[in-house]
Amino acid sequence: MSMTMAAIVLGMSVVTYIPRMLPFVLLKGKELPSFWQNILRNVPYATLGALIFPGVLSFHENIVFALIGAAAAFLIAFTGANIIITVLGSIGILTVLSLFM
Repeated sequence: MSMTMAAIVLGMSVVTYIPRMLPFVLLKGKELPSFWQNILRNVPYATLGALIFPGVLSFHENIVFALIGAAAAFLIAFTGANIIITVLGSIGILTVLSLFM
Protein backbone atom coordinates (compact mmCIF):
# COMPACT_ATOMS: atom_id res chain seq x y z
CA MET A 1 0.00 0.00 0.00
CA SER A 2 1.42 3.38 -0.94
CA MET A 3 1.91 6.15 1.59
CA THR A 4 -0.78 8.23 -0.11
CA MET A 5 -3.34 5.46 0.26
CA ALA A 6 -2.35 4.88 3.90
CA ALA A 7 -2.74 8.61 4.61
CA ILE A 8 -6.19 8.61 2.95
CA VAL A 9 -7.33 5.62 5.02
CA LEU A 10 -5.98 7.18 8.22
CA GLY A 11 -7.65 10.51 7.41
CA MET A 12 -11.00 8.86 6.68
CA SER A 13 -10.83 6.89 9.92
CA VAL A 14 -10.19 10.05 11.94
CA VAL A 15 -13.00 11.91 10.15
CA THR A 16 -15.50 9.14 10.92
CA TYR A 17 -14.24 8.48 14.47
CA ILE A 18 -14.56 12.05 15.75
CA PRO A 19 -18.31 12.53 15.07
CA ARG A 20 -19.05 9.14 16.61
CA MET A 21 -17.13 9.85 19.82
CA LEU A 22 -18.14 13.48 20.37
CA PRO A 23 -21.65 12.70 21.66
CA PHE A 24 -20.24 10.17 24.12
CA VAL A 25 -17.69 12.66 25.42
CA LEU A 26 -19.91 15.76 25.43
CA LEU A 27 -23.09 14.12 26.76
CA LYS A 28 -21.48 11.85 29.36
CA GLY A 29 -23.60 11.80 32.50
CA LYS A 30 -26.38 13.88 30.92
CA GLU A 31 -29.82 12.71 29.90
CA LEU A 32 -31.49 13.89 26.72
CA PRO A 33 -34.96 15.43 27.00
CA SER A 34 -37.78 12.97 26.39
CA PHE A 35 -38.64 14.70 23.10
CA TRP A 36 -35.21 13.88 21.65
CA GLN A 37 -35.27 10.37 23.12
CA ASN A 38 -38.57 9.71 21.33
CA ILE A 39 -37.18 10.97 18.04
CA LEU A 40 -33.98 8.92 18.33
CA ARG A 41 -35.97 5.81 19.24
CA ASN A 42 -37.61 5.92 15.78
CA VAL A 43 -34.42 6.42 13.74
CA PRO A 44 -33.85 2.69 13.00
CA TYR A 45 -37.38 2.32 11.61
CA ALA A 46 -37.07 5.46 9.51
CA THR A 47 -33.78 4.16 8.16
CA LEU A 48 -35.37 0.81 7.37
CA GLY A 49 -38.14 2.58 5.47
CA ALA A 50 -35.62 4.65 3.56
CA LEU A 51 -33.78 1.49 2.56
CA ILE A 52 -36.86 -0.55 1.61
CA PHE A 53 -39.00 2.02 -0.21
CA PRO A 54 -36.66 2.69 -3.20
CA GLY A 55 -36.23 -1.05 -3.67
CA VAL A 56 -39.98 -1.51 -3.80
CA LEU A 57 -40.33 1.17 -6.46
CA SER A 58 -37.47 -0.15 -8.59
CA PHE A 59 -38.38 -3.85 -8.42
CA HIS A 60 -38.33 -5.12 -12.02
CA GLU A 61 -40.00 -8.51 -11.94
CA ASN A 62 -43.25 -8.70 -9.97
CA ILE A 63 -44.29 -5.55 -8.14
CA VAL A 64 -46.78 -7.53 -6.04
CA PHE A 65 -43.87 -9.52 -4.60
CA ALA A 66 -42.11 -6.27 -3.64
CA LEU A 67 -45.26 -4.84 -2.07
CA ILE A 68 -45.80 -8.00 -0.02
CA GLY A 69 -42.22 -7.76 1.24
CA ALA A 70 -42.66 -4.11 2.18
CA ALA A 71 -45.97 -4.84 3.92
CA ALA A 72 -44.40 -7.71 5.82
CA ALA A 73 -41.53 -5.49 6.97
CA PHE A 74 -43.98 -2.77 7.99
CA LEU A 75 -46.16 -5.15 9.99
CA ILE A 76 -43.23 -6.79 11.73
CA ALA A 77 -41.74 -3.40 12.62
CA PHE A 78 -45.15 -2.17 13.80
CA THR A 79 -45.28 -4.97 16.37
CA GLY A 80 -42.16 -3.51 17.97
CA ALA A 81 -39.58 -6.02 16.75
CA ASN A 82 -36.03 -4.75 16.41
CA ILE A 83 -34.61 -3.96 13.01
CA ILE A 84 -32.74 -7.26 12.57
CA ILE A 85 -35.89 -9.28 13.27
CA THR A 86 -37.82 -7.04 10.89
CA VAL A 87 -35.39 -7.56 8.02
CA LEU A 88 -34.96 -11.29 8.61
CA GLY A 89 -38.71 -11.79 9.05
CA SER A 90 -39.47 -10.03 5.79
CA ILE A 91 -36.83 -12.07 3.98
CA GLY A 92 -38.22 -15.26 5.50
CA ILE A 93 -41.78 -14.45 4.47
CA LEU A 94 -40.69 -13.69 0.91
CA THR A 95 -38.60 -16.87 0.79
CA VAL A 96 -41.58 -18.98 1.80
CA LEU A 97 -43.81 -17.07 -0.63
CA SER A 98 -41.36 -17.62 -3.50
CA LEU A 99 -41.56 -21.38 -2.96
CA PHE A 100 -45.28 -21.27 -3.77
CA MET A 101 -45.16 -18.80 -6.67
